[in-house]
Amino acid sequence: MNYYDYIIVGGGASGLMMAYRMSKDTFFDDKTILILDKEKKTLNDRTWCYWEDKNDEWNDVVTISWNTIIFKSDVYKTEQVIAPYQYKMIQSKDFYLKIWNHLEQKTNFTFQSKNVTSIHQLKGEAEVITSNQVFKTKKLINSILFNNEYKEQTKYPVLQQHFVGFFIKTKEDTFDDNAATFMDFTVAQNGNTRFMYILPYKKNEALFEYTLFSEDLLKYEEYKLAIEKYLESKNITDYEIVDKEQGSIPMTCYKFWEQNSENIIHIGTAGGWSKASTGFTFKNTTKKTAELIVHLKQNKSLERFHKINKFWFYDLLLLDILHEKNHLGAVLFSDLFKRTPSKRILKFLDEETSLFEDLQVILKMPPKNFIRAIYRRIF
Repeated sequence: MNYYDYIIVGGGASGLMMAYRMSKDTFFDDKTILILDKEKKTLNDRTWCYWEDKNDEWNDVVTISWNTIIFKSDVYKTEQVIAPYQYKMIQSKDFYLKIWNHLEQKTNFTFQSKNVTSIHQLKGEAEVITSNQVFKTKKLINSILFNNEYKEQTKYPVLQQHFVGFFIKTKEDTFDDNAATFMDFTVAQNGNTRFMYILPYKKNEALFEYTLFSEDLLKYEEYKLAIEKYLESKNITDYEIVDKEQGSIPMTCYKFWEQNSENIIHIGTAGGWSKASTGFTFKNTTKKTAELIVHLKQNKSLERFHKINKFWFYDLLLLDILHEKNHLGAVLFSDLFKRTPSKRILKFLDEETSLFEDLQVILKMPPKNFIRAIYRRIF
């Protein structure tokens, strides 16, 4: 009764996306698949954004998309069309609804509300320990961070992309909903990398998210005051807050995948699937889950799934710089957007550029800091 062909631990974006892919592939039709989490997610607890061409597999749950993005700092400002990309926003409740409605039609999928306390590699199989039950499986797909080992090590710097967002609604049409503000560095930096991220999804509704790339989180009141001050500077004073969100995403090149084993693989943030230099996770998860389906069908050891690439090293250099000199974020990103078309930047961040294209991006940023970071990593 407690043995399944596959167990997915964690019913967030990566766990559910993996379940969805498995349910769409006939290879898994005769396999028993269990999803474990404390609760079945249905509420709007996350906002995910990514860039993709006009038609992609998640279009039916995209809240809004933009053809134009805005970058601002004290030294440079640009508004650029990013075709063939669109910048897309998904609210998690729509994503959850799509996945659960689909999985409910599949008799080989089971969900159980359980508090998972630990997972273990056994001989030829894996084990999941919950507060009141033990499950075993051939292949365990885990999206939960069970320890803080990545924070305690010192080989790879760890920053946090931490944020508080206010969904605000104004009485009058206030916002240009034709463009998303990717980064606005005109906010006070206070020795960190700080910016405002703005998604206008209606002419009178928008998400304002105060975001930092830094080691330490702030008190909630500091995020709140920063958003209020920013809105006031834009003469937005008559509004209501219709929703809020808060989060923190680890930005690190720590090798999470080294904890994978023959029968256990870690996915999502727990597997190092968040883009280390930006914190973007949704697009990378879309790619990685598709690749993992192929790997599972070949019945290979799960510890052989991850392949390190050149972009891991690029991210490491940037994080080394921001870890040592966190105040340089605005300067680095300003130089990047000033000298490189947004479309090329987005392609680079998607890890889809050639070595020649990589150099067209990297060499447009201040070389001194990167040369120093390379020297320190080598020697």
